[in-house]
Amino acid sequence: MEAIINIKGLYKNFGAMAVLKGFNLQLREGENLVVMGKSGSGKSVLIKCIVGLEDYDSGSVRVLGNEIQSLNPTDLNKIRTDIGFLFQGSALYDSMSVRENLEFPLRRHHERFKKINDVDSMVMEALNNVGLGHAVDMMPEELSGGMKRRVALARALILQPKIILYDEPTTGLDPQTAKEIVALILSVREKYKTSSIIITHDIAFVKMIADRIILLVDGINYAEGTFKELEASEDKQIQAFFK
Repeated sequence: MEAIINIKGLYKNFGAMAVLKGFNLQLREGENLVVMGKSGSGKSVLIKCIVGLEDYDSGSVRVLGNEIQSLNPTDLNKIRTDIGFLFQGSALYDSMSVRENLEFPLRRHHERFKKINDVDSMVMEALNNVGLGHAVDMMPEELSGGMKRRVALARALILQPKIILYDEPTTGLDPQTAKEIVALILSVREKYKTSSIIITHDIAFVKMIADRIILLVDGINYAEGTFKELEASEDKQIQAFFK
């Protein structure tokens, strides 16, 4: 079976600056794959390439069997309904209530979901899955950082995606709230059978969440393995991530 996401020889430059220099990645079905790298190493660029928000210079990015850069806008939009994206800053619409934030992707992809009669039940189910059914009519400004992250996760889940991309999901959260986000990510995988790529530099979070880890160094997948395998490495570049 082909990997859910299969990236081979990915190159991405910004002018004279090379960010990705032949990066490779395979996401397996049902897996939580963590990509770690220093700030500016290209982690966020990588996931933007996966969803077609950034063009790549060469290489291959295949998602659910489709080469992303060869898709026309209509087909790319269809693929995106199978991908949930949890942005680093939650990216809620401040002028919309929690309910309206969750309804937005359903309206955006109305062709796929036009037969749905009970949008409200879908919204409530997604919110209840993250423990925030009571917040449905609140505004983003009324939510704590952890609540915003939960609402953003509910919004990512409402399209029932096969893949979820998490960009620094615990950044800025206190340790207890970060643990709650870990529990949610694990429960989401169990309930929805999702496959996930998680971008993070939070080593405590990685230990709890990762099935497999890729270290992105100098534009390539420098090392790959389980937490225990990489933690035990004597390679100084690898050790720097685990200190």
